[in-house]
Amino acid sequence: MRYFEVRKPRIEIIPMIDIMLFLLVFFIMMAMNMIPTSGLIGHLPASSTSEALPPPKVLIEIHQDGQLVVDQTPMTTDALRAKLRAQASNKTVVTIAGAATANLQQLAEVMDICHQSGINQIGLSTHNVQ
Repeated sequence: MRYFEVRKPRIEIIPMIDIMLFLLVFFIMMAMNMIPTSGLIGHLPASSTSEALPPPKVLIEIHQDGQLVVDQTPMTTDALRAKLRAQASNKTVVTIAGAATANLQQLAEVMDICHQSGINQIGLSTHNVQ
């Protein structure tokens, strides 16, 4: 009567370990891919792969001395924030043109002002290097 013998049930733990290791590797890979996307490129404004952008609605220039010029009008960061909030929409396109020796901190501040104003389409203007 060995055919009808009841075996004691047991929990298989090997598949569970495999799944946990797979999840661990997955989350490690995701964390490693997210780190490089949280920074800014510090080399402005030369590029050999630059592409033509459509004409922007707002052109922000960052000069070597740190002066902001918006559509050929000098502005402070507070005036820029007010102007962008007044013009902000889903289709507002901002292009930032910086001098080659422009301060990267000021570029980050201008980009933050754009994001806080609800503008998500931001382009960096460069000149083409052959």
